[in-house]
Amino acid sequence: MDTLKQDREIIEKVISDYAAISYAYGEIERHVVFDHHHDRYLLMILGWEGIKQVHGCIIHLEIIEGKIWIHRDGTEDGVANDLLEAGIAKERIVLGFKSPQVRPLTGFAIA
Repeated sequence: MDTLKQDREIIEKVISDYAAISYAYGEIERHVVFDHHHDRYLLMILGWEGIKQVHGCIIHLEIIEGKIWIHRDGTEDGVANDLLEAGIAKERIVLGFKSPQVRPLTGFAIA
């Protein structure tokens, strides 16, 4: 299977699995956004927690030059761990939410 197609399938499964997890409180919807044309993948939340509106991005991944960039990871255990478990090599995962100076210390790809 072609690497790009496989990466897309893995990313979509990981995000869809997180989207299936119900919130314990509030009326919060989960929205997945899969943009194959630009290779951007998001898990958004939208709803109400009492009188407070909840809106935000939980996961934001992007495929750039053959590497999977994690721009936002609002999960407890880390999306990088899910990608590793699915067979993506550490050298192909960029922790984009870390500063360029810190990335070499993470054990993941630099860029």
